[in-house]
Amino acid sequence: MPNAIFSLGLSAGELAVYAYLMHCEDRKSHQCWPSYKTIGRAVGMSENTVRKYVRVLEYKTLILTEPTKYESARRQVRNGNLIFTILPIYGAVKYHIGCQLGK
Repeated sequence: MPNAIFSLGLSAGELAVYAYLMHCEDRKSHQCWPSYKTIGRAVGMSENTVRKYVRVLEYKTLILTEPTKYESARRQVRNGNLIFTILPIYGAVKYHIGCQLGK
């Protein structure tokens, strides 16, 4: 976990979700795809709480999410897990400083 994360004023829940995503991250692609349920079990939160923190982490430019789709056995297209991309920390720090300065 980058030390700069502690300068962003994240809540304990935001930190927990971010830390879990970092734990799951593929170090080459910077991506992972756990479900909200999996994240919730790992950090002791409901799926809705995890969703809320994921939105906040996106807003704070720490992660990006992309929806996925898959074809079921009945050949129906279904929504899959999100792909989470962990963004470089310097962008979030820059954003946080800009917010503090009112930019």
